[in-house]
Parts: sequence; structure tokens; C-alpha cells
Amino acid sequence: MAKSKKSSASKSKIEKYEPVSRGQLRTGRVHVPKRSCKDHFSVIEPQINAEGVHVWPFDVSCPVDVLFLTEDGRHSVRMNRHGYFEILFLCSGSANCHIQDRILPFSEGDLAIVGSTLYHRVECQSSTPLTIAALFFEPDLIRCEGGSDSAEYLTPFLLQDSDFPHIVPAETGIPSQVLELMLRIRSELPPLSPRGRLAVKTYLKMILMLLVNRYASYAGTVETFQRQQRDLDRLLPLFRFLGENCGSAIQVREASRICGMSESHFMSFFKRVTGLSFMKYLNHYRVERSQVMLVNTDEPMATISQEMGFCDQSYFGTVFRRLVGMTPAAYRRRFRTRNGSGNERPQITSMPPVWPAKPSLAGAPRPRTAAINRQLAALHDKQVITQTHFN
Repeated sequence: MAKSKKSSASKSKIEKYEPVSRGQLRTGRVHVPKRSCKDHFSVIEPQINAEGVHVWPFDVSCPVDVLFLTEDGRHSVRMNRHGYFEILFLCSGSANCHIQDRILPFSEGDLAIVGSTLYHRVECQSSTPLTIAALFFEPDLIRCEGGSDSAEYLTPFLLQDSDFPHIVPAETGIPSQVLELMLRIRSELPPLSPRGRLAVKTYLKMILMLLVNRYASYAGTVETFQRQQRDLDRLLPLFRFLGENCGSAIQVREASRICGMSESHFMSFFKRVTGLSFMKYLNHYRVERSQVMLVNTDEPMATISQEMGFCDQSYFGTVFRRLVGMTPAAYRRRFRTRNGSGNERPQITSMPPVWPAKPSLAGAPRPRTAAINRQLAALHDKQVITQTHFN
């Protein structure tokens, strides 16, 4: 893709959309049956490694998943990134979308799109729990086709620089169309036949085409993506060290030495790349590791705090409570009681088919919220099909 220069005109254009009347401002709340939802923290947090990378267990034959997540605001998933691309539709509630060091308002009916190089998380801002419809997909599913235009579908995810407008407002009508296609993908999962896999890829391309059109005027460049990837590569030796030496008393001086930088440059570089200071990132990682030990072992608190690199048990308890919202002992009691041995294996489920396929998105009527809710409510009357398990 040719490199182009940003202009204020192109930026202002992407943020504007046709005015609508007050009655049309939101698509309306999408009601997702509780049995279809998984707790955001419990599903995502255990899959984040020392590098802050979330790893999702895709079906290798068709690496796409659609799931519903709830977030009650009591504890948030830490900043993370992932090799796959992510599209989020906020069904209910209000939130802030933290992307690197930016905080973007995320309202009911909005869409958020996130590429593979940016650390991010969603933080609940409403008194009621959030419900999020999430689409995860590996970009190689599109790239592997080998066509000269295959990569063009992915351009919105490759142009995400520090000014990129990640949130697509509900008022544009695009989020509701994307949600409809997400539900169609979900109805085909797991794809057990060539026809099913073709349907999934077709619906995914329709979603990507909507986003390509939305961001056509945005003047980001692929060089931005490549620079972000190089920045992440510079931190890889440190992430490997943390994964192998979680209990070590590592400080900024040693971390900067591992990365071959001065302390001042390292601190600003790490914050820019991950969205967190190094010590805050380290505490989040250690607490996440301790949560696994609390639920899956009988080790005493003193041993866990020592193995996780905290100077004493009291400081461990203080940091844990600040990040998780409860004491380590309360966390162990709660999740051991809920999960028995602590080894519950969450499942991603498939939903019954929804609307018939449309020949084109051009001029397609937007789905009404009531119709979406009827299809989601049908989950109560259908057998749940297991798609993916993860440990």
C-alpha cells in the first residue's frame, strides 16, 4: 500500500456521519440470554502470558470465534494484545476502551476494532454489567487465499496508529450490520463442512468490507503496523525473562539492561508500547499468576507471595486486593467453592441459525433490535453445541 500523508481533512471526515433524529440515535439494547454469556475476566485473563499476549484456542481448520462476554466492573482484565484481530459490539452498558495510553468512550450499540500490536482492555463504567459480543479471527484466514486483493480486507487493522478512531459509533448504522453478520458466523460454528467454512469466510469478508469502506479516507500507513511490531520485538527478551523468572526481584534497572536501553528511555518506551508502567505491568502479571496458584494448589499465602516475587505477604495482599477487588483468601474461597477443584473448563457455544443470507450489503436493511433479540432468545430452546474447550 502506498504511504500517504495524514491530513486534518481526512481525520475530520472519518469522525463525521449523517445526522439522525433522536429516536434513531441507538439501535436499542440487545438482550443476550445469560446461558450464552461467559465471564470476561474468567475467560480471558487465564489465557494472558508474561508477554501480555492473549492466546485463543481456535479451531485450526477455521480460526474464527464469536462469543458473548459479561463484565461487572469488580475486576478488569489487564492490558493485553493478541495475534488475532478483534471486533467488539457493546450490547449493553457503558465502558471505556483503553488502547495503549488512550481512553476511548465505548457506548451501548458501538463497535470497537483492535489489531494485533496494541495493548488494550475494556473497563466497565456503568452500574449494570456490560455485555459484549466479541469476534476473534486470525488474519491468516484471509491472507492465505493468496489473491492480490486479500490483504486489502485487513487494512483497517493494519493502519491503527496513535490517532486511529477505534470506535465506530452506533449512529453510523455499521455496528448493527456487523452484529448481524457476527451472529450469522456464530450460527455456522463449528463449521463441520466445506459449505460451513465457506459461509463463515463469506460473512467475515462482508464485515471486513463494511470496515474497509468506513476507514477508506483514513490516511494511516502499513509502516505504522511494522514499527509497532518492531517495538514489541525489542521487549521480547524482557518478556521471556519474566516468564522464566516471575519470582525474581527485578527492578527497572535490570529490565532496562535486558532490553539494552537507558532507564529513562526504557520507562517511556515500555509505557508507550504496553500502555502501563513497567512496575504496574509486573504487578498485574504476578497477581494473575498468583490467582492460578490460589485456585489450583493448596500452597499457603506466604509461599505464593514469595514465589510471585512480592517482598512480603502483607504487600502481596495489598496489591492483590487493589487489582482483583478482594483478598487472596477470599478469592481462593470463592473460586474453589464455585469450581470445585478449580479446574472448571469454560465452553464456547454455538447458536441456532439466524437470518437468511443476503446477496449484497448494498442497500441492505438494517436489522431491528427486536429481531436480533428474538434470535438470541432462541438459544433457550436449542441444544447447546460445544465448540472449543480450553484449560
